[in-house]
Amino acid sequence: MSTDTLNKEILRGGQFIVKETDCEDVFTPEDFSEEQQMMRESVKEFNDREIVAHRNRFESKDYGYTEECMRKAGELGFLSVSVPEEYGGLNMGFVSTMLVCEFISSGSGSFSTAFGAHTGIGTMPITLYGSEEQKKKYVPQLASGEWFGAYCLTEPGAGSDANSGKTTATLSEDGTHYKINGQKMWISNAGFCKLFIVFARIEDDKNITGFIVENDPENGITLGEEEHKLGIRASSTRQVFFNDTKVPVENMLSERGNGFKIAMNALNVGRIKLAAACLDSQRRVIDTAINYANERRQFKTPIINFGAIKSKIAEMATNCYAGVSASYRAAKNIEDRIEARIANGNTHQEAELKGVEEYAVECSILKVAVSEDIQNCSDEGIQIFGGMGFSEETPMESAWRDARIARIYEGTNEINRMLAVGMLVKKAMKGHVDLLNPAKAVADELMGVPSFGSMDFSELFSEEKDLIARLKKVFLMVAGSAAQKFGADLESHQQLLTAASDILIEIYMAESTILRTEKNVKRFGAASQTTQIAMAKLYLFNAVELINSKGREAIISFAEGDEQKMMLMGLKRFTKYTNYPNVVALRTQIAEKVAADNGYTFD
Repeated sequence: MSTDTLNKEILRGGQFIVKETDCEDVFTPEDFSEEQQMMRESVKEFNDREIVAHRNRFESKDYGYTEECMRKAGELGFLSVSVPEEYGGLNMGFVSTMLVCEFISSGSGSFSTAFGAHTGIGTMPITLYGSEEQKKKYVPQLASGEWFGAYCLTEPGAGSDANSGKTTATLSEDGTHYKINGQKMWISNAGFCKLFIVFARIEDDKNITGFIVENDPENGITLGEEEHKLGIRASSTRQVFFNDTKVPVENMLSERGNGFKIAMNALNVGRIKLAAACLDSQRRVIDTAINYANERRQFKTPIINFGAIKSKIAEMATNCYAGVSASYRAAKNIEDRIEARIANGNTHQEAELKGVEEYAVECSILKVAVSEDIQNCSDEGIQIFGGMGFSEETPMESAWRDARIARIYEGTNEINRMLAVGMLVKKAMKGHVDLLNPAKAVADELMGVPSFGSMDFSELFSEEKDLIARLKKVFLMVAGSAAQKFGADLESHQQLLTAASDILIEIYMAESTILRTEKNVKRFGAASQTTQIAMAKLYLFNAVELINSKGREAIISFAEGDEQKMMLMGLKRFTKYTNYPNVVALRTQIAEKVAADNGYTFD
């Protein structure tokens, strides 16, 4: 670990909402090491050769080819990037695991799902919660691709409420094994996995327990037929039935009743990696749309020259740029926290568990933001293609279908919206993030006389950064007042929480985009970053518009009379520009750059 990492202050998870971040302290793709750049190129080459070139095989539900590609990925070491060396892995940092996940996932949603299920929720629970004996026995085979893993949590009556599962684990009379009985559904990789992570309830325990279960049909394990899905068609998805399946007592994962905690922490990692998996997919959709728009002629001109198309292309590119900026900012924060914990004597297991858990708020933010961006991006891609976009002959149709699942798995976006605010409030209650004093300061400011003095916004991003600081006040105003009014009952006001969460999400994404661009302007010069500056300004403008809408919706849902008037006046003050950007000019500038480059070229 570098001395710089040890010495710099690493913001705790969620602290971005109450603290200012210096641009030098954010990590960007422009900071990739030479080793990471080489890994990126290796993964991209594999993706182009084995995945993208065989899109039709995935679309025709060739499950065998998905398994074949997974084995090839294992042979190249891509399944073992985050696994410690002593268990057959490459032991690369969290940023590198994000990078591999990003670039290996964009060729097919089917392969992306298989890869994510195996490396994340299939392998990771053992590396982070397994005993030494369990890790030595199972992880090397999973890391090499000799075995594949799957994760059995969801049941017909237990989806978002994961701890309500009915699958049981009963200890045998001689105390040597458990008998598992129950039904699991939507199990990715079920058709070719060798190992299941299974969650079941022992007796009347409050919480479920995790088990490592080898897939043996002669041990009471049967599979349902392959599910026929809207997208990710070659991802093996089956129901799994357990009928007196014997599991040795030594295959209990972690401690009895610890399964819910394992499941939730696995989802935290899965959420940020799902965001990564959507990033290069956006680039490929954007590139395909730009290529088509440059070539397709209507009314004797390429359609890229029409303002309506330019607007779509610019928004697609801007959202992708924001997603990349925010994802690697959070990934490096997690990596730094893990390294700091290891330096302070934590084991790899403890450090990674606590490191990721620390940034659970950011993981939920990214899951929501980027999964919705790839859906919107692919939808606009179809629109740019027109009637051709609706045809299976073009890649837009499958891109749209594959993108749709991203808003559902790893916790639905509705759940993650509420989790983001809920976890932030819990961190405040534990003293990890001081929300109370900043919220009180905002309340006092609302009661005071506003300052109408002019400010100097001559420096790059000076107004934008001032605006970000004021947008944080919007969140503190809304969340603080709502928490004070509803107290412990706040969780039941889901529409209010959703609005507050959208404000929180847009602040993190906009700030990350500005900080990345500011950092690169300082080291590369403004002349090389003119389009990135335009994207940062455009994203912030869109964020302000959304925050205005969601802030107003939230305020009028719980405040009345003079309190409501005061808060609405505060909202107007906190979201006001001194110099509004010309958004049409910004979109035109961005679109003309990507049109000239014939693709997205900002990473």
